[in-house]
Amino acid sequence: MTEKLNEKLITLTSIFVFAIVASNVTASKLVNLGRFVVPIAVLCYPVTFAITDIVSEVYGKKIARRIVWAGFFVSILLALYSRIVVVYPPADFFEGNEAFVKVFSSTPRIVLASMVAYVASQTHDVWAFHVWKKLTKGRHLWVRNNLSTLVSQFIDTCLFITIAFLNVVPGEILVRMIFSQYIVKFIIAIIDTPFVYLGVKLVSGRWIVAETN
Repeated sequence: MTEKLNEKLITLTSIFVFAIVASNVTASKLVNLGRFVVPIAVLCYPVTFAITDIVSEVYGKKIARRIVWAGFFVSILLALYSRIVVVYPPADFFEGNEAFVKVFSSTPRIVLASMVAYVASQTHDVWAFHVWKKLTKGRHLWVRNNLSTLVSQFIDTCLFITIAFLNVVPGEILVRMIFSQYIVKFIIAIIDTPFVYLGVKLVSGRWIVAETN
């Protein structure tokens, strides 16, 4: 691997880790996207799937898996440090501790849901991307990008919502939450296809062409 490719891989990994951390920190804020109410993290987290697809295409499955596990390790560190932030006593004159507690407090169930959904969906995304790459004989990047991501996002949404909120909210609400989040993620996954092509071009220096041959 050339030095330039190494530098670009570091950049992609940095963006991936940023998206993971930002998603974890902002997941508690709910926003309206059209008719749907979703965590604002839904705008950031899909970036991770685009990154793993770019890395899978250029660097291969082994490197993509390493990035996934690096993201998992960072998530654990964030959860542990967030706990320190919450329980460590503030200075006597500091008046903003309630805000920190509100932002960084997560129940063990939410943390578990996030971790399980992350590992399952990201691992599937890397695996499925390469299955489709083999089936399409290296052509049709848009096929492997979309099919791997759309299924992975569905796995992520179902696991997280179910583990986090089963028996907490009524079943009808649970289904609506899954549906709302997945529709938004579905749209974002479709929109990100040109950016995956662009990312592959910027990293590898080549366009994925002749895909209809």
